Amino acid sequence: MSAALQSFQHGFPIYLLWTTTAAVMLLLSSTIYVLLTPWKELALVRDGNGSAGLALAGAVLGLAIPIASCLASSVALIDLVIWGVVALLLQLLTYRVIDMILNDIPGRVKNDEAGAAIVLIAAKISVALLLAAGLWDPELRRY
Repeated sequence: MSAALQSFQHGFPIYLLWTTTAAVMLLLSSTIYVLLTPWKELALVRDGNGSAGLALAGAVLGLAIPIASCLASSVALIDLVIWGVVALLLQLLTYRVIDMILNDIPGRVKNDEAGAAIVLIAAKISVALLLAAGLWDPELRRY
């Protein structure tokens, strides 16, 4: 068997485990976010509110960025889970702070004001990028 096939045979199950773990973390954190949001984004999206769709998409992307950073630089699966949970808790806390600072954003999103949703997206993705950079380990010490 060639070295490439052996590498794939060894690496693919690990890849699936790590990627599935990250995907489950994203699903759980997105669910928690939806439950913590002062407005019901999913219901608003179902009713055709584009601003709610934008806000929810920005939130999911903002949650995925720190998870991706952890996935890229963790040295063990437990490392991914621990730092991923820390990042997600910080991100969810930050979301609540942003929602409080940006007064009446829930009402404006409910009224389908795209400008409010865009500001919310920018704030959430900016924080996600900062958290992701803090989690990044460029040495990639996986063995």
